[in-house]
Amino acid sequence: MIDFAKLLNEEQCEASTANDGPLLVLAAAGTGKTRTLVYRVAYLMEKGVDPENILLLTFTNRAASEMLERAREISGGSVGELWSGTFHHICNRFLRRFGHKLAYKPWFRIMDQDDSRSLIDSCIKECVSDVKEFPKKDIVGSWISEAANSSKDIDEIVEDAAGIPDDMKGDAVEVVNLYGKRKREMEVMDFDDLLVNGLRLLKECPDVRAHYQKQFKHVLVDEYQDTNMIQAEIVDILAAGNRNVMAVGDDFQCIYSWRGADFKNIMNFPDRWQDCKIVKLEQNYRSVPEILDVANESIKGNPEQFQKTLRPTRPSRNKPQVCFVRDGDEQSMSVLSMIHRYQEDGYKLNEMVILYRAHFHSIEMQMILGRNGIPYSITSGISVFEQAHIKDVLSLLQLIINKRDFIAFSRLICLLSGVGKKTAERLWKKLGGSFELGDADQREILLKSLRPAALKQWEAINDFLEISYAQSVSEVGGEVIKGFCEAFYKDHLYRTYDNAEKREEDIDELALQIMKAHKLEDFLQEVALLTNIDHQFDVDARSDEDKIHLSTVHQAKGLEWPVVFIVWTAEGMFPSARAIGENEDDREERRLFYVAVTRAMNELALMSPRMRRMRDGGVLYCKPSRFIQEIPPEMVRTRHGMQY
Repeated sequence: MIDFAKLLNEEQCEASTANDGPLLVLAAAGTGKTRTLVYRVAYLMEKGVDPENILLLTFTNRAASEMLERAREISGGSVGELWSGTFHHICNRFLRRFGHKLAYKPWFRIMDQDDSRSLIDSCIKECVSDVKEFPKKDIVGSWISEAANSSKDIDEIVEDAAGIPDDMKGDAVEVVNLYGKRKREMEVMDFDDLLVNGLRLLKECPDVRAHYQKQFKHVLVDEYQDTNMIQAEIVDILAAGNRNVMAVGDDFQCIYSWRGADFKNIMNFPDRWQDCKIVKLEQNYRSVPEILDVANESIKGNPEQFQKTLRPTRPSRNKPQVCFVRDGDEQSMSVLSMIHRYQEDGYKLNEMVILYRAHFHSIEMQMILGRNGIPYSITSGISVFEQAHIKDVLSLLQLIINKRDFIAFSRLICLLSGVGKKTAERLWKKLGGSFELGDADQREILLKSLRPAALKQWEAINDFLEISYAQSVSEVGGEVIKGFCEAFYKDHLYRTYDNAEKREEDIDELALQIMKAHKLEDFLQEVALLTNIDHQFDVDARSDEDKIHLSTVHQAKGLEWPVVFIVWTAEGMFPSARAIGENEDDREERRLFYVAVTRAMNELALMSPRMRRMRDGGVLYCKPSRFIQEIPPEMVRTRHGMQY
């Protein structure tokens, strides 16, 4: 038996051991929300709830894995059948089993962002006569995603879109509709389709809805403040059968509205779930009292929120610093000087982070750190599965799984000399809209359709495929990649990239991972899920190397460091003038500042330049951020200029 009262504080224990029924846990920053969720799982299982009757929804793969591992340690390894993962991961599981009810095959492929962009580009060229004047594929992609995540009609979104002439709005709708049609023809879904179709499945198929409502006796949701309309509706439907829903989140940390998160979901939760119990976690284990004072002060003025006050558990240390400097250069020099001082105090570089509101705020810091030999890492970048050489070799495997996948075919065939997208489209039509790699007749058609330069390269691939299809290629994907590289792709690597050796090592490692997978199809699905989730949420800022971290505040959410610098805390920069708009609605910017402050454990420095150099050589004078001005002077140490 677990002694919950001994292992948890009073607030955590109340939430973890609450009776059945709807429960909203308002977990302020650093108050142990993950611990609370994990012990809730343990409590339910101790009460006799079967793990397969528990659904734990998270926003990152890392969070799901961490919670499962901790729950396993607490309960002795009896959580194997518990359903856990991101909303997209869970909807993918729904659709693999019941997608046929929406006319999808179980082996549908999930497109990543690059694939979606490529297909949108193809649709634009097919529908639009004057492509140069038409919005680019990324803009069209943002319309499609907004329509999916907001449940708005695409006509409405296009009508409100800025920068598109009225005479092109009809073409825009046609492009989006063709994109949807092409996806259905190829039996693929983009990342947003997983949520849209997962919700459709629950709403349109009463038997599927009843099945999962019966199975999931308890639905637990992490980071509930980040849910969009579709995700909140999925939760409401799944939990409707038993009314055992636990939403854990913090309205103070709702900072992703630009990505579709709807602040109203958490605020209206008690209205949607009558007799909802509310538990507030306010006991903070992360930050020293002086930092919490600043955090509490910065957020208390926001209207329409559940009022919470962070209470410290750690002893007092230094007050946060507010550093007024001349400009970005002096700001960079000041931060550099403080970094050296903190190193002298015993802090490692990887225990420090420089946070900023927007990426361009970091340019001066990157330059000064580079000049002074201070190693740093930027917590953004490209996933290995999004890199061109990995996507190239995976296209072969994707085509093995789905012969109607034009995107995979196009990527593969465009690797050949002299073959572009138009040629790929012509070949695809000649092949009848599908390409079975194991079909010798179709391969012969392709051989006869290629020009000499491409023909010689494809002959090597064709010979390799002929040998490979004597085996079950869908079961030996790693060997297929190795054979493909030996037959063709290795030469392509060394003709194309100056770091071909490193890329070849990446491919070797990929082949090894595929060999470890149970099925090639499962591996490709997981790659697509990981790529999309990691791109949106799961940026891991931690590293064993001793480097200082540079990060936007958005990417730093959920992380913590002993020493935190927040740069460019000036009006127009933080808060962002663009974000607050003409109506001066600074509520989300204030929440963003709160998130930034609560990343700090021991030391916090707020940097506020008085002027900003402009590209034309002029100067823009800056006022200190309103968030700094609102802090009572006695809560901080104020410095001016280079006083280090």
